[in-house]
Amino acid sequence: MMTPRLSSERGYADHGWLKSFHSFSFAGYYDPAHMGFGNLRVINEDRIAAGKGFGTHGHRDMEIISYVLSGELAHKDSMGNVKGIPPGDVQRMSAGTGVQHSEFNHAEGQTTHFLQIWIEPNVTGIPPSYEQKSFPDSDKRGALRLVASPDGAQGSVTIHADARVYAGLFDGNETADMALNPQRRTYVHLVRGELRANGQPLKAGDALMLEAESRLLLADGKEAEVLVFDLAA
Repeated sequence: MMTPRLSSERGYADHGWLKSFHSFSFAGYYDPAHMGFGNLRVINEDRIAAGKGFGTHGHRDMEIISYVLSGELAHKDSMGNVKGIPPGDVQRMSAGTGVQHSEFNHAEGQTTHFLQIWIEPNVTGIPPSYEQKSFPDSDKRGALRLVASPDGAQGSVTIHADARVYAGLFDGNETADMALNPQRRTYVHLVRGELRANGQPLKAGDALMLEAESRLLLADGKEAEVLVFDLAA
């Protein structure tokens, strides 16, 4: 079964300094039909104005991934991490028993565009931790590169969740054919460009939810960047 989730149907919040699309219910956006998908709980597409950001706030018992598309995200947390997250980097924060952090855009005259992703953990009450790795475009060109996994396979960041996250770049004749476990769920989120997933046309911000499917074919990309989530049912 394949169900599209169109960009135009997402929740939207405009706070002036922050413009955010919500794929699933979040903050002031509530849709009982879209509370998450499997153990994927949040995908927020955020644009932060220059000199603005999220002040210090807390999380607990959640796996949080930041995926920067343009600009740079400045991260500071109660574990002592002070980091800049540029495009191509994947940041993972395991909130565990609790962590405080802030996220800012310090780039003058430049908007920071990024995805904030929350995945429900398969273990709670662990010490909070942080990890950040860079994945060059060459690794993702015409392929699905594993960027997050429970075991840190292939140099991916390690998440405490039954999920794997892949990133890919597709243009022209580039394709990817991925075997799926029909007992699990797959979420395809098109970050930008255009792409077909199992024949379904997707545009930037669109997604495709797959259940009981055994194959994912990505093709007909036009400057496409995509994230694919292999999720617990």
